[in-house]
Amino acid sequence: MAYLMVIDAGTGSVRSVIFDENGKQIGVSSREWQHKEDPRYQGSMDFDCENNWLLCLDTIKEVFAKTKIMPTEIKAIATTSMREAIVLYDENNKEIWACANVDARGSTEVAQLKSISEHIERDIYKISGQTFSLGALCRLLWVKNNMPDIYEKTKSISMLDNWLTFKLSGILSVEPSNGCTTGIFDLLKRTFDTEIAALCGLRSDIFPKVYECGEVLGKISGECASESGLSTETLVVVGGGDAQLGALGAGVVNSGQAAVFGGSFWQLEYNTDKLNFDENCRIRINCHAVPNMWQYEAIAFFPGLIMRWYRDAFCQLEQQIENETGKSAYAQMDAHAEKVPAGSNSMLCTFSNVMDYIAWRHAAPTFTNFSINFTKHNRYTFYRAIMENAAFVTRGHLLLAENITGDKISEIVFAGGASQSPLWCQILADVLNVKIKVPVVKESTALGAAICAGVGAKMFSDLKDGCEKVVCFERSFEPIQENRAVYDAMYQKFLNVYEAQLKLADQKVTDYMWVAPGL
Repeated sequence: MAYLMVIDAGTGSVRSVIFDENGKQIGVSSREWQHKEDPRYQGSMDFDCENNWLLCLDTIKEVFAKTKIMPTEIKAIATTSMREAIVLYDENNKEIWACANVDARGSTEVAQLKSISEHIERDIYKISGQTFSLGALCRLLWVKNNMPDIYEKTKSISMLDNWLTFKLSGILSVEPSNGCTTGIFDLLKRTFDTEIAALCGLRSDIFPKVYECGEVLGKISGECASESGLSTETLVVVGGGDAQLGALGAGVVNSGQAAVFGGSFWQLEYNTDKLNFDENCRIRINCHAVPNMWQYEAIAFFPGLIMRWYRDAFCQLEQQIENETGKSAYAQMDAHAEKVPAGSNSMLCTFSNVMDYIAWRHAAPTFTNFSINFTKHNRYTFYRAIMENAAFVTRGHLLLAENITGDKISEIVFAGGASQSPLWCQILADVLNVKIKVPVVKESTALGAAICAGVGAKMFSDLKDGCEKVVCFERSFEPIQENRAVYDAMYQKFLNVYEAQLKLADQKVTDYMWVAPGL
């Protein structure tokens, strides 16, 4: 049997995963990594290319050892990664600077860019679909201002998934699904826009060739083969950004389809084959991995991390039981939270704001409208309220996308770690009033990269064909109408509470949970 390999570089870890030609995961190996702050620069989050590549090599060797699969049986390999992370290279293609996606440098540079023109951010958005909140524009300008020697030595730039394919093949490239997140990209042309770079005072001669996802880049280089044990006959295929390949691995490849990925962040991805820019610049727009397809993307900050915080801070008993019996602490909490009525007995919490990409900020975390009646408001109520909060933010994002497109959808694919919770799936169906479908492979990003690899190896005719052959669904959740009525009323209250909490943060009475650079 032929096999496919994926290297998946997330914010907190890197994984090597082997799939068979039917999309079944055969083995996985992972290593955690950390992105360290440079003490000289507040908000910095450097990416250590040298040490992190060694961790990648460890995962490759280990997954071969675990599965007993021979390197020659791997027909193709593709990569995927967190987006916005960038790598700079010198004239010898040596990495000279890199940062992770959570890097927060650039506030001064945002002000510098806005001084060029009152409308510059909106003008760039109408070409790139990006504001200054995320992406490479402000980070590159920061390097120019603060590390001029690095800036002058820079010959090329790539995204993190492209860095991985470079380490595998020796060929530098960029692809649209992740490259577009730089903010220096023309969405319609699916390539870099050198005029944006020039307008912002940046060099326009550092952009490598753009390949589409699923194209063959080359083969494993001799150097990589000696380091990793991979075969020089294995094809290196262009992968993509994590959210777009997650959509691919969830079968969300046609216009009008949508997916929600429930991880540390929650992302709504809404497909379209007709690109309309939002006049108010509220939502992000990216290239999909599928050619001639784009995605409206709205991001909820930290639902998965908030749930982890709650578990670690308040669920020590459940963690002890998990250690003793193996039953997940989350599953135990779910069982109790299911008994709490929809609407959490009128309790609300605020974490992430509904996305406003041009002025993106999040109020201080807040729990409110709870009583001291422990039968109604206890730790299980708080737990359920966190779940409902994530669903309310997602409802705001869905309404935003529907408002821009004029479309109305009836079902959403829900993937990622949160989709393992039947309770969270049902809450999402009730709040959104749509059918929720859960795929068999919930960590769909790696599967999406495997589909790219399969296209390059000619196992699939194209990306859509790959989805049809390997993506399967486990179960679905229909809205419960009596719950929907409760959530319709609660949603408007959530918006009102959030508006009030945001004013407190704007007035500096409380601290923002997160605020975009320059705001």
